[in-house]
Amino acid sequence: MLAAGTLTMAEVVPAAVGAQTAATPAPISAPKPGLPARFPDKASFLPGELVYLDSGSQHPISLGAKAAVDTYLSKRMLDPAAAHYDLPDDGVREKFAKLVNADADDIAYVQSTTAAEQMVLRGLGLPHSSLNGSGGHIVTDTLHFFGSLPLYEEMQRHGVEVTWVEPKDGRILLSDLKKAIRKDTRLVSLSLVSTINGFEHDLRAVCDLAHANGALVYADIIHAAGCVPVDLKGSGVDFAACASYKWLMGDFGLGFIYGTKAARGQLTRTEYGYYGMSAFKPHVYPFDPPGEMIADYAYAGTAEGTFAHGTHAHTVIAQLDHSLDYILGVGVAAIQAHAQDLIGRLKRELPKLGYTLMTPPEATTPLVTCAYENAREKLGPKLAAAKIKMTVSGNRFRVTPSVFNDHTDIDRLLAAVGHA
Repeated sequence: MLAAGTLTMAEVVPAAVGAQTAATPAPISAPKPGLPARFPDKASFLPGELVYLDSGSQHPISLGAKAAVDTYLSKRMLDPAAAHYDLPDDGVREKFAKLVNADADDIAYVQSTTAAEQMVLRGLGLPHSSLNGSGGHIVTDTLHFFGSLPLYEEMQRHGVEVTWVEPKDGRILLSDLKKAIRKDTRLVSLSLVSTINGFEHDLRAVCDLAHANGALVYADIIHAAGCVPVDLKGSGVDFAACASYKWLMGDFGLGFIYGTKAARGQLTRTEYGYYGMSAFKPHVYPFDPPGEMIADYAYAGTAEGTFAHGTHAHTVIAQLDHSLDYILGVGVAAIQAHAQDLIGRLKRELPKLGYTLMTPPEATTPLVTCAYENAREKLGPKLAAAKIKMTVSGNRFRVTPSVFNDHTDIDRLLAAVGHA
């Protein structure tokens, strides 16, 4: 699946994006047992002929993550050899909390990023036609996840006033957000890192601006957690969410929702899940104590108590137990630095071939997007012939390298796409 080759990596993000590669591969600082001593790390993934440059769509599952799932499945098969295995349910939430600098009590499992975003909107009573005589006011931007654009158009159809901030030179300017946010704004909703072009908000500055006007902030962090540093506490963000199948090296069907205690206190309860309960005592089964209600129950004062529903995707929890150890072990800074060595070269070389960058030059995210009319039609056959996988849309293409990619992969990509 992954092409062979070698590549150096910087120990920190290069001072100049796309700095020249050193002659000798640089080690990751003090690698733990089982972790790679240097990037690219091809040994942790299934080898093959395919050059995979699409980790921003879905990250390949590592050999270690597969082994973790196999162990879980052995336990589910009642294999005596796996009898010792216990699903690390709380442990995985704690590892994710460490990764994004949050308290574990402020994090709950969720099916997807989209599900989390809608939980926040429902909890805020949006849409709500009687709120101050209108449906309320939301600020978002057009670099937000494209799947959320219809969501906010639906909010508009149901009476919510939505202000759309549009990018300038591939960036959402803080000055434009300042103009858009008002004293009656309920929510500012954005992607910390844009799936469209890799632009990254200054989340601390956005939160300061929103909070000064009494608004809450929701951040989609699916293109940030695991590949760029994320500090949820330090940013002051109220809510955040991400699925796990991209840079967390997990799979579909499980992610995380974050909400501070203060922000959760502003939500009306809309989720009534058994997994969110801290106490449950029925009064209807044999030998139950009598009670005035069918059951007495209470919800936990944590994010799980606010957002949890029923069972989680246990196979993904098992997988993330390995993948989060890997990410925390090698360090997000090293992952980011490795990607920037490759990304910097693409930012230099693709314009020389006549392609138009959509990604801001200063962005330090592992994503490069180019606008290119009829991209799928023009590039699809070339990439297939070269055995390269990346995101190619109708009028743009996106390259998202990860820890196993190297300059040999970039060589093959540049040769395959050729001149625009």
